[in-house]
Amino acid sequence: MSGNLLFAGGGWRVREMHEADVPRLQRFFEANPEYFVNVGGAPPTATAAQEEFDERTPPPQFPFRAAWVMEWMAADNAMHGMAGVVADIFVPSVWNTGLFIVATHLHGRGTAALMYRQLEAWMQAGGAQWLRLGVVVGNARAERFWERQGYSEVRRRDGIGMGVRSNTVRVMVKPVGAGSIEDYLTLVPRDRPGAP
Repeated sequence: MSGNLLFAGGGWRVREMHEADVPRLQRFFEANPEYFVNVGGAPPTATAAQEEFDERTPPPQFPFRAAWVMEWMAADNAMHGMAGVVADIFVPSVWNTGLFIVATHLHGRGTAALMYRQLEAWMQAGGAQWLRLGVVVGNARAERFWERQGYSEVRRRDGIGMGVRSNTVRVMVKPVGAGSIEDYLTLVPRDRPGAP
Protein backbone atom coordinates (compact mmCIF):
# COMPACT_ATOMS: atom_id res chain seq x y z
CA MET A 1 0.00 0.00 0.00
CA SER A 2 1.22 3.43 -0.90
CA GLY A 3 -0.34 6.76 -0.14
CA ASN A 4 0.06 9.73 2.13
CA LEU A 5 -1.50 9.74 5.58
CA LEU A 6 -4.18 12.45 5.50
CA PHE A 7 -5.44 12.27 9.09
CA ALA A 8 -5.85 9.83 11.96
CA GLY A 9 -7.89 9.39 15.13
CA GLY A 10 -10.50 7.25 16.80
CA GLY A 11 -8.57 4.14 15.93
CA TRP A 12 -8.48 5.00 12.22
CA ARG A 13 -5.72 6.00 9.84
CA VAL A 14 -6.97 7.70 6.69
CA ARG A 15 -4.66 7.68 3.70
CA GLU A 16 -4.78 8.81 0.11
CA MET A 17 -5.23 6.00 -2.38
CA HIS A 18 -3.45 5.87 -5.74
CA GLU A 19 -3.84 4.00 -9.02
CA ALA A 20 -1.90 1.05 -7.60
CA ASP A 21 -4.72 0.68 -5.04
CA VAL A 22 -7.44 0.06 -7.65
CA PRO A 23 -7.56 -3.71 -6.91
CA ARG A 24 -7.86 -3.00 -3.17
CA LEU A 25 -10.70 -0.54 -3.75
CA GLN A 26 -12.42 -2.99 -6.12
CA ARG A 27 -12.32 -5.72 -3.45
CA PHE A 28 -13.85 -3.27 -0.97
CA PHE A 29 -16.65 -2.35 -3.37
CA GLU A 30 -17.40 -6.01 -4.08
CA ALA A 31 -17.44 -6.89 -0.38
CA ASN A 32 -19.76 -3.93 0.36
CA PRO A 33 -22.10 -3.66 -2.65
CA GLU A 34 -25.09 -1.97 -0.96
CA TYR A 35 -24.45 1.51 -2.33
CA PHE A 36 -24.22 0.25 -5.90
CA VAL A 37 -27.36 -1.88 -5.56
CA ASN A 38 -29.31 0.96 -3.92
CA VAL A 39 -28.45 3.69 -6.43
CA GLY A 40 -27.58 1.76 -9.58
CA GLY A 41 -29.77 -1.33 -9.32
CA ALA A 42 -26.87 -3.79 -9.57
CA PRO A 43 -23.67 -4.79 -7.74
CA PRO A 44 -20.48 -2.92 -8.65
CA THR A 45 -19.10 -3.69 -12.07
CA ALA A 46 -15.64 -5.19 -12.49
CA THR A 47 -14.36 -1.71 -13.38
CA ALA A 48 -16.08 0.28 -10.59
CA ALA A 49 -12.86 1.08 -8.73
CA GLN A 50 -11.01 2.13 -11.87
CA GLU A 51 -13.93 4.37 -12.78
CA GLU A 52 -13.79 5.98 -9.34
CA PHE A 53 -10.15 6.90 -9.96
CA ASP A 54 -10.76 7.98 -13.55
CA GLU A 55 -13.67 10.21 -12.50
CA ARG A 56 -12.24 11.57 -9.23
CA THR A 57 -11.61 14.98 -10.80
CA PRO A 58 -14.47 17.14 -12.07
CA PRO A 59 -15.11 17.83 -15.76
CA PRO A 60 -12.79 20.44 -17.32
CA GLN A 61 -15.37 23.23 -17.10
CA PHE A 62 -15.40 22.99 -13.28
CA PRO A 63 -12.30 24.45 -11.61
CA PHE A 64 -10.90 22.74 -8.51
CA ARG A 65 -7.69 22.66 -6.48
CA ALA A 66 -7.21 19.00 -5.51
CA ALA A 67 -9.00 15.65 -5.47
CA TRP A 68 -8.51 12.55 -3.35
CA VAL A 69 -9.74 8.99 -3.09
CA MET A 70 -9.10 7.99 0.51
CA GLU A 71 -9.52 4.98 2.74
CA TRP A 72 -10.08 4.40 6.45
CA MET A 73 -7.86 1.68 7.90
CA ALA A 74 -7.79 0.20 11.40
CA ALA A 75 -4.89 -1.55 13.11
CA ASP A 76 -5.48 -4.63 10.96
CA ASN A 77 -4.66 -2.55 7.81
CA ALA A 78 -7.97 -3.67 6.30
CA MET A 79 -10.09 -1.13 4.46
CA HIS A 80 -13.21 -0.18 6.45
CA GLY A 81 -14.40 2.90 4.57
CA MET A 82 -13.67 5.19 1.63
CA ALA A 83 -14.47 8.63 0.33
CA GLY A 84 -13.87 10.73 -2.75
CA VAL A 85 -13.32 14.43 -2.02
CA VAL A 86 -12.69 17.48 -4.22
CA ALA A 87 -11.32 20.71 -2.75
CA ASP A 88 -12.25 24.20 -3.96
CA ILE A 89 -14.68 23.00 -6.61
CA PHE A 90 -16.31 25.80 -8.61
CA VAL A 91 -14.86 28.45 -6.26
CA PRO A 92 -12.42 28.48 -3.34
CA SER A 93 -13.77 27.20 -0.01
CA VAL A 94 -16.36 24.79 -1.49
CA TRP A 95 -15.48 21.13 -0.97
CA ASN A 96 -17.46 18.25 -2.46
CA THR A 97 -17.79 14.69 -1.19
CA GLY A 98 -18.52 12.22 -3.98
CA LEU A 99 -18.69 8.69 -2.63
CA PHE A 100 -18.66 7.95 1.09
CA ILE A 101 -18.97 4.24 1.79
CA VAL A 102 -18.54 2.52 5.16
CA ALA A 103 -18.12 -1.26 5.38
CA THR A 104 -21.44 -3.03 5.87
CA HIS A 105 -20.33 -4.78 9.07
CA LEU A 106 -19.99 -1.33 10.69
CA HIS A 107 -23.50 -0.11 9.82
CA GLY A 108 -25.77 0.76 12.73
CA ARG A 109 -22.92 1.36 15.18
CA GLY A 110 -22.39 5.10 14.76
CA THR A 111 -19.12 4.43 12.94
CA ALA A 112 -20.14 6.27 9.77
CA ALA A 113 -20.90 9.42 11.76
CA LEU A 114 -17.52 9.20 13.53
CA MET A 115 -15.70 8.72 10.22
CA TYR A 116 -17.61 11.58 8.68
CA ARG A 117 -16.83 13.94 11.60
CA GLN A 118 -13.13 13.20 11.07
CA LEU A 119 -13.49 13.92 7.36
CA GLU A 120 -15.37 17.15 7.99
CA ALA A 121 -12.74 18.36 10.45
CA TRP A 122 -10.03 17.62 7.90
CA MET A 123 -11.91 19.50 5.17
CA GLN A 124 -12.38 22.50 7.45
CA ALA A 125 -8.69 22.46 8.37
CA GLY A 126 -7.98 22.55 4.63
CA GLY A 127 -10.02 25.71 4.15
CA ALA A 128 -13.56 24.48 3.51
CA GLN A 129 -16.33 26.99 4.28
CA TRP A 130 -19.13 25.09 2.56
CA LEU A 131 -19.47 21.33 2.13
CA ARG A 132 -21.44 19.93 -0.79
CA LEU A 133 -22.60 16.49 -1.93
CA GLY A 134 -25.33 14.72 -3.86
CA VAL A 135 -27.57 11.99 -2.49
CA VAL A 136 -29.93 9.87 -4.58
CA VAL A 137 -33.62 10.35 -3.87
CA GLY A 138 -34.94 7.06 -2.51
CA ASN A 139 -31.65 6.01 -0.91
CA ALA A 140 -33.41 6.62 2.40
CA ARG A 141 -30.61 5.54 4.72
CA ALA A 142 -28.17 7.92 3.02
CA GLU A 143 -30.71 10.75 2.89
CA ARG A 144 -31.32 10.48 6.65
CA PHE A 145 -27.59 10.20 7.37
CA TRP A 146 -26.69 13.40 5.52
CA GLU A 147 -29.58 15.30 7.05
CA ARG A 148 -28.36 14.22 10.52
CA GLN A 149 -24.91 15.55 9.63
CA GLY A 150 -26.42 18.99 9.07
CA TYR A 151 -26.78 19.09 5.28
CA SER A 152 -29.73 20.89 3.64
CA GLU A 153 -31.09 20.38 0.15
CA VAL A 154 -30.57 23.31 -2.21
CA ARG A 155 -31.83 21.77 -5.45
CA ARG A 156 -32.53 18.53 -7.32
CA ARG A 157 -31.02 17.24 -10.54
CA ASP A 158 -33.03 14.76 -12.61
CA GLY A 159 -31.90 12.13 -15.07
CA ILE A 160 -28.53 11.28 -13.51
CA GLY A 161 -27.43 7.91 -14.88
CA MET A 162 -26.05 5.45 -12.33
CA GLY A 163 -25.67 1.79 -13.21
CA VAL A 164 -28.86 0.65 -14.92
CA ARG A 165 -30.95 3.45 -13.38
CA SER A 166 -31.67 7.11 -14.02
CA ASN A 167 -31.91 8.90 -10.68
CA THR A 168 -32.89 12.19 -9.16
CA VAL A 169 -30.11 13.58 -6.99
CA ARG A 170 -30.57 15.96 -4.08
CA VAL A 171 -27.75 18.52 -4.07
CA MET A 172 -27.07 19.22 -0.39
CA VAL A 173 -24.91 21.87 1.27
CA LYS A 174 -23.61 22.46 4.78
CA PRO A 175 -22.02 25.78 5.80
CA VAL A 176 -19.07 25.20 8.14
CA GLY A 177 -17.73 28.76 8.21
CA ALA A 178 -19.28 32.18 8.69
CA GLY A 179 -21.20 32.12 5.40
CA SER A 180 -24.81 31.06 4.92
CA ILE A 181 -26.43 28.84 2.31
CA GLU A 182 -27.60 32.00 0.54
CA ASP A 183 -23.96 33.14 0.41
CA TYR A 184 -23.08 29.77 -1.07
CA LEU A 185 -25.77 30.07 -3.74
CA THR A 186 -24.43 33.50 -4.67
CA LEU A 187 -21.00 31.93 -5.21
CA VAL A 188 -22.34 28.78 -6.91
CA PRO A 189 -25.46 29.83 -8.84
CA ARG A 190 -25.61 26.47 -10.65
CA ASP A 191 -26.95 25.00 -7.40
CA ARG A 192 -29.90 27.37 -7.21
CA PRO A 193 -33.27 25.68 -7.73
CA GLY A 194 -34.20 25.85 -11.40
CA ALA A 195 -30.68 26.69 -12.61
CA PRO A 196 -29.58 24.83 -15.74
